[in-house]
Amino acid sequence: MVTIFERLKKLVVERLGVEAEMVVPAASFTRDLGADSIEMVELVMSLEEEFSNSSRQVEIPDGDMDKMITVQNAVEYLRGLGVEDG
Repeated sequence: MVTIFERLKKLVVERLGVEAEMVVPAASFTRDLGADSIEMVELVMSLEEEFSNSSRQVEIPDGDMDKMITVQNAVEYLRGLGVEDG
């Protein structure tokens, strides 16, 4: 079973060009992983695409991007939208 964290980690590595070992739950997207505001917007769009499927469309309002400071915040946010591991 692939977890939300594992899927998110793969996206972060691809989008931000960081080493996989750097993507830990406590890592800040901006401070630790070096994402700027444009990269954060692109990452959020990638999250919407990755976690949407035929039965659920994931939409993350621009204002909610501020709630995703760390990798763990993003995992919890996605869970709050009904995204499940697997």
